[in-house]
Amino acid sequence: MSKKHPIISVVGSSGAGTSTVKTTFEQIFRREGITAASIEGDAFHRYNRAEMKAELERRVAMGDATFSHFSYDANELKALEGVFKAYSKTGIGQSRHYVHDDREAARYGVAPGEFTDWAPIEPGSDLLFYEGLHGCVVNDEVNLAALADLKIGVVPVINLEWIQKIHRDRAHRGYSTEAVTDVILRRMHAYVHCITPQFTETDINFQRVPVVDTSNPFIARWIPTPDESLVVIRFKNPRGIDFPYLTQMIAGSWMSRANSIVIPGNKQDLAMQLVLTPLIERLVRESKRA
Repeated sequence: MSKKHPIISVVGSSGAGTSTVKTTFEQIFRREGITAASIEGDAFHRYNRAEMKAELERRVAMGDATFSHFSYDANELKALEGVFKAYSKTGIGQSRHYVHDDREAARYGVAPGEFTDWAPIEPGSDLLFYEGLHGCVVNDEVNLAALADLKIGVVPVINLEWIQKIHRDRAHRGYSTEAVTDVILRRMHAYVHCITPQFTETDINFQRVPVVDTSNPFIARWIPTPDESLVVIRFKNPRGIDFPYLTQMIAGSWMSRANSIVIPGNKQDLAMQLVLTPLIERLVRESKRA
């Protein structure tokens, strides 16, 4: 952690909705005049698309059906830790982009499935913002959670997470439901052992819970809407959180535990603005004093 160069880490698996949460953070940064340097978890994959396909085939041939992008050894976690350490000390570091599709290829001038070159993070930022799979990993090799100053988990209940992934991958990547199902099954081991432990490290978790039937996510025709959902917001340390203010400002909300508030799903953006803005302001204020 660093008073002078703070780091925010947003963690969630594929289909969790971290991209939507990233948009809310960007709104806060823009409104509050905060300059954030952003890095993506996908930039720290170990393999490009072709290499990953070959590695998957090699692992399956060896009898390992659990290897996926969720796996620690499919990612350059030491490199990510190095970026966190460098930024926390100096306010600079290096990152790159993983190019997902033709639109991004046109933007970066690199073929889909490839990485851009490593490049310096622009100096002069107020904080570093990470969004991806592994920003709070604690294992025998790295301790990323200890380096982040504000850690956010985005954790919809798993059936909803699967529905969101299936619909996204079919609509934007051309996958069949069967192909997405195979990916989900292959990732399950690493989801349990590499992804979920991070949510005990996060300071705040946002968990969307549908209130419609999602018992068979593989045949769901629609993603449950925010109006068909609740969101459970869990605070690891509730000290200093003004729960009476939040329940007053967010219509239909209530406390379910001493460290948790439940809100209507369509109030998530408002809740994030109310909860996160003062925390981000505090990080930036303290960094300027340091």
